[in-house]
Amino acid sequence: MILFCNFEELRAISAGAELLLSGESDASGGGVAAPPEAITEVERLQPRLTASLEIATLAEQKALRSALSLICETLHTRMEDKVLEYHPAHEEAVSLYFDYAHVFAVLGRLEEMGAEMTAIIELMTGSPPTAEDMATINFPD
Repeated sequence: MILFCNFEELRAISAGAELLLSGESDASGGGVAAPPEAITEVERLQPRLTASLEIATLAEQKALRSALSLICETLHTRMEDKVLEYHPAHEEAVSLYFDYAHVFAVLGRLEEMGAEMTAIIELMTGSPPTAEDMATINFPD
């Protein structure tokens, strides 16, 4: 399956990933405590941010969801910090709002995709997806 993303969404995801991985969000005191697996997924995601994202399995969808959730949370926290530090119309706060909103929209579409993938697996197998199902059942483009 393909998760279609426009230029602004890809740029926002990339900016959020860079912010998260740079440690800048930790230095500001508004850091997000993230599991190492999620950080690893963000690192794996970065090179893929050149076009819409292909997702072959439910396991890939869940890994991508973990990365995007962390990026979204990081951008949201950073945006709130800037609003409180300056004011809502401050240029950086507004920019962070748009980055957060773009990532949030992509995350919503990704969650819908995961629900559809889960439903298809349940229809095929007659039971909720197992770890093996999530990793082996492919969803073509």
